[in-house]
Amino acid sequence: MSTTVEQTITPGPRFRGQALRRSTLLIGALIFIISVAALAGARFGLMLMIGLGFGIALEGLRFGFAGPWRAMILRRDPAGILAQLLAIGLVAVVAIPLLQNHSGELIGAEAPIGWAMIGGAFVFGAAMQVVLGCGSGTLVNAGSGNPVGLVALPFFAVGSFFGAYNLVWWTDLGSLPIIVLRGGQGLAITLALLAAVAGLLLWRAAPGTRKLPGRYVAAALIIAALAIGNLLVAGQPWGVVYGLGLWVAKGAVATGADLSGSGFWSAPGNAARLGESILTDYTSLTNIGLIAGAFVVATWREGGLAAPLQKLPARAWIATVIAGLLLGYSSRLAFGCNVGAFFSGISTGSLHGWVWFAAGFAGSWVGVGLRPRLGLETRA
Repeated sequence: MSTTVEQTITPGPRFRGQALRRSTLLIGALIFIISVAALAGARFGLMLMIGLGFGIALEGLRFGFAGPWRAMILRRDPAGILAQLLAIGLVAVVAIPLLQNHSGELIGAEAPIGWAMIGGAFVFGAAMQVVLGCGSGTLVNAGSGNPVGLVALPFFAVGSFFGAYNLVWWTDLGSLPIIVLRGGQGLAITLALLAAVAGLLLWRAAPGTRKLPGRYVAAALIIAALAIGNLLVAGQPWGVVYGLGLWVAKGAVATGADLSGSGFWSAPGNAARLGESILTDYTSLTNIGLIAGAFVVATWREGGLAAPLQKLPARAWIATVIAGLLLGYSSRLAFGCNVGAFFSGISTGSLHGWVWFAAGFAGSWVGVGLRPRLGLETRA
């Protein structure tokens, strides 16, 4: 005779706590989106959703810009950059024709190539390797609880404000007219250049690194879809740097500062934004969403937010502060970071995106070499 023993398995305290935490995160995110939509309008609530999507995808799939560039420099592993190029190509296939046919409704990430732009991109590439985070990466790192990201972010914002304040002086040093690859021919050239860069990376790749991991493919597809959504909803490409500088500019105005001496902040469009809610600024909303999305993923994980880094020497924290300031200042001179200039510039046909890529990657070589000298973590 056999006996069947039925056991009732009840969730333990740890499981119940995890379920409660995750439910709270989902409800909190939903309330946040609904609140923004109610206060500012449905379009702005949708922009926050897109920003949350960026943060969730970047943190959830461990994808970014600084890390893959570092992996190529140190280990000749091109997978991450190949995924970036794939995402850019997917966006370009949609964005370049849209911009051609709806020029009055949509704008691209267009900027001139000049001395300040090239120098700014080079400095940005070096600084982002020091803190292991570009524009979006610094936001995601801060949202996930990374101490270096938390320290670098406010200084990034301050640097962005001052870089914008002085931007006209820098651009007066000289630049070419804005050059944009438009229409079918422009799309063909853009895709051909992307393929050529991918081929060069594969040629230089170390053995066993030529295969694109599934999570990178997924990240490229998701990021591309969100970037296209950003363009359609906001009427402009995905960006980061402007929103950070705007936050500091609004704080400066609130304390009585006069920004009329800045050609950038006194320009009609920018001056108007200083008096408006950040809930109606598209870049601010996606930045907030990036931070919140990374926080959601990091808190969702069983381990919770990122554990504190090992004790770093004082020079490492000083370097983090300086790098944060340089990230903000240089990215304004370069008309964007990896997102606004490299990703969005190339995917909307602006030639400055390609020059930014070359200068930023060259700067990354310098930044990778600086990290051990500054007492920061050296592993990729």
